[in-house]
Amino acid sequence: MLSVPLARKLRDAGLDWTPARGDRFVIVDRDMDDETFVLSDMTIEVQRFATGPVIGFNGTTEWALDSLDQSDALWLPAEDQLRERLGTAFVGLTRTGDGYRVAIADGRGESAYEETDPAEAYGRALLHLLTTAAG
Repeated sequence: MLSVPLARKLRDAGLDWTPARGDRFVIVDRDMDDETFVLSDMTIEVQRFATGPVIGFNGTTEWALDSLDQSDALWLPAEDQLRERLGTAFVGLTRTGDGYRVAIADGRGESAYEETDPAEAYGRALLHLLTTAAG
C-alpha cells in the first residue's frame, strides 16, 4: 500500500483525484494519518455540491464526522491506479530479490525505481514523471 508521505508528495506534485468507489484515503493533519478509509456506496460516499465534491460519512462510523471536503482527504492510490497514471511511460514491473522494480521511459530516457512494496515503486516512478513535467 502506498505510504502517506509518498501520497502527500504525489498530491503536492499535481496528482489529481476524482473520488470513486473503492478508493482509499486518509484524513491528514487531524491525528488520523494511520486511519485508512474506503469510499463505498453504503458508508462513505462522494456527494457533489456546487461548492465541490464532499466525502460524506453515513451513520455507521463510530465517531462524529458527517462530511469532509475532498481537499482534506489524502488519496492513497492503488497499484493499478498508479500504473494507469504512468500511461505510455510505463515499461514494466519486475520482481527483485528484495522487492519490486518499476521501469519507465520518458523524453529524457529510461529510469527505474525499486522498493519493497510495488505501490511505492509505482508511486516513486509517477512522482518522477510529475516533477519532471512540472520542471
